[in-house]
Amino acid sequence: MYAAGLNLRELASFVDHDGFDGVILGASGQDYHLEFTQRRVSTGAPTPAPNRDPDDLLVFYLPDEHDWLSSCARMLDAGFREVTPANPYWRVRGRAFADLEARIVILENDHWPP
Repeated sequence: MYAAGLNLRELASFVDHDGFDGVILGASGQDYHLEFTQRRVSTGAPTPAPNRDPDDLLVFYLPDEHDWLSSCARMLDAGFREVTPANPYWRVRGRAFADLEARIVILENDHWPP
């Protein structure tokens, strides 16, 4: 979902590393990556989702409007749903998308720093 929505590729993955599986996604030539991990065996501990702050966000700044619009369409095609962000700042030049576990990704049509 994230690879397709954010146009990232799989940089690496691992299986059963100290009880965790994971995938690392990124873009060629960039100094960042996203790492998604999953515990192989449940500990029975509650997940943090019900207590998640609505302003815990992953934000990408896309200054080119064509790239931004294409990226927004790609997010929807990948299965994200568009949502209204809690913070009105993100509504000015951005769009918010929720994944299947209600984690929010903001695509902002602006430069960083703005």
